[in-house]
Amino acid sequence: MFATGDYVINGNNGICLVSDITTLDISGVDKNRKYYLLKPVFASGSTVYVPVDTAEKTMRKAVSREEALTVIAAIPDIPLIPVADEKTLERTYKEYIRQNSCEGWIKLIKTIYLRKEKRIMKGCKVTAVDSKYFKQAEDYLYGEFSVALDMTKDEVRTYIEDTLNKEN
Repeated sequence: MFATGDYVINGNNGICLVSDITTLDISGVDKNRKYYLLKPVFASGSTVYVPVDTAEKTMRKAVSREEALTVIAAIPDIPLIPVADEKTLERTYKEYIRQNSCEGWIKLIKTIYLRKEKRIMKGCKVTAVDSKYFKQAEDYLYGEFSVALDMTKDEVRTYIEDTLNKEN
């Protein structure tokens, strides 16, 4: 169960603040069913309602500062995604996005980054599918870490790059 004031990760909404736990006064909706009222951190003005009784399927508590730092330190050891073929690539990317896990997003970012580098070296353009899922994974990961580390998304990106460059 989540509490008011908790930061959570919710499906396609990324990092959200639980601003209330309430019932809805809408016709056709069970007046006794409780909902989490979520405010997406990076989509001001948006509100998401998630039923409390099904929230465990689509929501998880956001990582703490310590957890974020541990994950960042582990980035070099996180493996790439095994890419079987181009035909199933987008389906594979979607599976990793839907996991709603920092490790899954890092696997996507690392895999797509290396694919982009190889394509550029061959004189090829970056694919639209790679660009789409790279941006999505970065938005989710940097968004969650920005709350945990009290930084902007750009500061998180720089912090991760600096941390990884120190190790090399």
